[in-house]
Amino acid sequence: MSAPAEPPAAPQGRLVPFPHKIQPKAGSRRTMVHWLAGGSLAALLMVAAAAWLTFGSGNTVHYAIAPVSRGPITRTVTATGTVNPELTIIVGSYVSGVIQKLYCDYNTEVTEGQTCAKIDPRPYQTVVDQNKANLAVAKAQLVKDQASLAYAKVTYERNSKLGQTNAVSQDAVDSAKNAYDQAQAQITFDQATIQQRQAELDTAQVNLDYTNIISPVKGTVVSRNVTMGQTVAASFQTPTLFLIATDLTKMEVDTNVSESDVGGIKVGDKATFAVDAYPKRTFEGAVTQVRQSPQNVQNVITYDIVVGVANADLALMPGMTAATRIIVDERKDVVRVPVQALRYLPAEVASAAAQVGVPAQPPSSGGVDESGRGRVWLLRDGQPVETQVVVGLDDESNAEIVEGDIKPGDSVIVSEQRGAGAQSRLPVPRL
Repeated sequence: MSAPAEPPAAPQGRLVPFPHKIQPKAGSRRTMVHWLAGGSLAALLMVAAAAWLTFGSGNTVHYAIAPVSRGPITRTVTATGTVNPELTIIVGSYVSGVIQKLYCDYNTEVTEGQTCAKIDPRPYQTVVDQNKANLAVAKAQLVKDQASLAYAKVTYERNSKLGQTNAVSQDAVDSAKNAYDQAQAQITFDQATIQQRQAELDTAQVNLDYTNIISPVKGTVVSRNVTMGQTVAASFQTPTLFLIATDLTKMEVDTNVSESDVGGIKVGDKATFAVDAYPKRTFEGAVTQVRQSPQNVQNVITYDIVVGVANADLALMPGMTAATRIIVDERKDVVRVPVQALRYLPAEVASAAAQVGVPAQPPSSGGVDESGRGRVWLLRDGQPVETQVVVGLDDESNAEIVEGDIKPGDSVIVSEQRGAGAQSRLPVPRL
């Protein structure tokens, strides 16, 4: 009978053969069953480990091992985002009309107050001229009424003196007084009319000035939405004519982070991202905002996390898709083991635990309990040795070892494989 073929090596380590040929000792089975009946998980693990070392399978067990190493561990949150300028100004039109001239195009560098387009000003210039004429008429009327006021005052004063000597009737005096009062009121009316005509002229001038579409900031035109001769209608809403980015040397990435990950992110966290335009380049930035506004897309809640990034060479362009990694926690130069080593459990230990219905692993995931305690199995002198450890930060590939009899260079078991047809000699306890 030919020997069974050895299975391929596990991807996280190398395979080390270890033959089980130790014969069971008298009374071992009775002792193990006695401890299992106690219901203690710790006792179970101790007895199962002893039984695993006592009862051999008679066949070679291959262990996939990985070295205990020292290095950094980084926990990240991945998200997809869009590159945008820090501030984009929408330039619209307050008045309606035909675009007469265009002075700005895509990528045009503009300064504050620079004219980017001009709407046909003739209809608005006509209104300005008409209001100027109305203002001139109001001012002329004031001059005329001021002369009437002067005459009415002289007439009233003269009749008042004549009335004291009964040279004129009292009715003539009263009539002169009435004319004088009306002349004074007319002056007040004319002054108010002038103010009204001035306001109308100012309004018309504002509308005329709005025919010049100017840039309110210094920046770069990133979008132009009008062409020469196009009619702009601003009756109900302001049409967007240009989009101007204030400073393309400072960009931001707006990322959508799920609600399950947003709790660990804070302002100042470092972030890295890549864009398809530069597949071999990694951009670095930092979280500048954790926006409180939720976004509900098909019942999935996400939050906008803003990552600021310098763009001195203008490599990043608005609208690029960024694959972002936000660093929420980091450890440097720590002892670490593969996460798979914390999940590994010898087949005999798992089988013994299954016999009595006691979980062989902690109730939390990853082989680590809520307090961070777990265990790994080291291969020392060709023998698997259980080692209790306290686990710190993990990054889904490696885990930090805070406490435990373990050091860099040790070989930790991540999985095991047996030859075809191999059977364990571990007796099945009956309680």
